[in-house]
Amino acid sequence: MSRALSEAERRAWLRLARTENVGPVTFRELIRRYGDAVEALAALPELTRRGGRVAGVRVPSAAEIEAELADGEALGARLLCACEAGFPKALAAVDPPPPVLWVRGDATILDRPAVALVGARVASAAGQRFARGLASDLGQAGHLVVSGMARGIDAAAHEGSLATGTAAVLAGGVDDVYPSEHRGLYDRIVEAGCVVSENEPGRSAVARDFPRRNRIISGLSRAVVVVEAELRSGSLITARLAAEQGREVLAVPGSPLDPRARGTNDLIRQGAALCEGVDDVLRALEGLRALREPDADPFRPEHGDGEPDERLREQVAALLSPTPVSRDELVRATGAAPSAVFAALVELSLAGRAELLPGGQVATA
Repeated sequence: MSRALSEAERRAWLRLARTENVGPVTFRELIRRYGDAVEALAALPELTRRGGRVAGVRVPSAAEIEAELADGEALGARLLCACEAGFPKALAAVDPPPPVLWVRGDATILDRPAVALVGARVASAAGQRFARGLASDLGQAGHLVVSGMARGIDAAAHEGSLATGTAAVLAGGVDDVYPSEHRGLYDRIVEAGCVVSENEPGRSAVARDFPRRNRIISGLSRAVVVVEAELRSGSLITARLAAEQGREVLAVPGSPLDPRARGTNDLIRQGAALCEGVDDVLRALEGLRALREPDADPFRPEHGDGEPDERLREQVAALLSPTPVSRDELVRATGAAPSAVFAALVELSLAGRAELLPGGQVATA
């Protein structure tokens, strides 16, 4: 998968990625429909109007994009577009990949075989010791260790793999050190590995950014190991995303008396592989089917059978609910051509009336 972009095309790609209501699915569908970001940007006002929104979506100005690029350059960070050769191959296979990544540090390590270690922020001393040791063992076995630089298990995983290579995926910008006491750890990760974010430099994380961050953690990895997690935990979201992406999920068992073991024990009950050490992870990786190869170009143009009319758009909108449904179900329900239904969904998404989700799912926004 490789498409060379000119500097002007890269700026348009970034500008489209930062446009209001343009998530990864909508972004991909716009590129497929119009061939490139320049044409997609030109079409946005009309598409938004068709979707039922009078005011257009907010598109960053050229000056804002130049400022983001300058901020990244000042940090020594590198911008990777999802269609380019330098984009991590494992993440490119995710459906769909994030349109852009900022990487500070050595971006080339992201193509090494990777394992994610995640878990409780308020982790036990024993859990942190296990995560630190497992990360060290995985690094010695040639694997990149990926985590989210949070307190507890994440920090222990990074510390254990600093000598062999580690990647921290941040929910805010690539310079958003959270928690603030991890400034020293952040600096060492930049020096020994890399820090990754899909958000612009200077952005502080908000709650909705963390599930997107978790999707990148699992997407970069061949397996996800959960060390400690309560039943309502962000680490379990990462495990679910990993399973949806075809990654191996492992969990470290714990005492039923410890609430931090309830989530991991439940994962094992649901079929996750049991992890008591590095040998369990390596065995799971040996049995893992090969990750799905990314399309030769997941952003290849796909010309549809005409534009959706207002009747079809409103029919599709009426079929949506807060419960996600597959796009194929909408095609069956309307009897319309798939390309027309997909085009209608993009227009509704831009107007803020639909949410296009990974895995071909869609719901009301």
